Amino acid sequence: MENKKVTKREYYGMILGMAEVQERQDLVDFINHEIELLDKKASAKRPTKVQIENENIKGIILETLENLGKAVSISEMQEANEDLAILSNQKISALLTQLVKAEKVARVEDKRKTLFKIAD
Repeated sequence: MENKKVTKREYYGMILGMAEVQERQDLVDFINHEIELLDKKASAKRPTKVQIENENIKGIILETLENLGKAVSISEMQEANEDLAILSNQKISALLTQLVKAEKVARVEDKRKTLFKIAD
């Protein structure tokens, strides 16, 4: 059984469902206002500057993997693309992990070496 963390919105929903709260219009109005504030805050989220840069780098990684056409290591990717050569292995590895989770890239183990290729 998963231990799912209960969100503020879910707590407000539970409180709003209580008969004692339904009897008091001021509490109902307060809770509805708090839920509106949560909605407003959630809709105001935009990607950060780093997230935007990372999306561009992911595009370069995908393009490089397509051009190479085979499973390659991070070092081989860096040799094949000068934009990736200036980045650290750790940065590229983190972005590749995100691409693997998004099922755009496949991770392949060859002997004790990790290789990456475009997902089928």
